[in-house]
Amino acid sequence: MALAKLGVVVLDCPDPRALAGFYAGVLGGTVEGEGDWVDLNVPGGQALAFQRAPEFVPPKWPAADASQQLHLDLVVEDLDEAEKGVLELGAKPLAEQGGSSFRVYADPAGHPFCLCAC
Repeated sequence: MALAKLGVVVLDCPDPRALAGFYAGVLGGTVEGEGDWVDLNVPGGQALAFQRAPEFVPPKWPAADASQQLHLDLVVEDLDEAEKGVLELGAKPLAEQGGSSFRVYADPAGHPFCLCAC
C-alpha cells in the first residue's frame, strides 16, 4: 500500500511564469498563477509547478563534481520535429545531438531534460 500520492513536481527557477510558458509550449496545458508560484496543468498528464528561487543556480550537466538535481524525460513521436520545437522555444542542447533514441537539452532556466523516442 502506498503511503502517499504524487501531487506535483516543482522546479525552482528565477522566473516561474516564463519557465511555465516554456513547458506549456513543449507539453501543452494551461498556465495558472503569478508571482512566486505558477502551475502548469497538462491535459492527461502530471502537473508541473514553478517556484521562484532568487538565488537559483542552474544544475550542471554532465558534471561528475556537481549534481544535475533532476531531469525530465519527455516522450515524443518524432525526435527531429520535437527538437526543432524545443529549440524555437528557447532550449539549449547539452550534448552532441542526433541520437536515435534520446536527446539532451537545458530549459531556459538551465534544468536538463531529455526528448525520448521510446
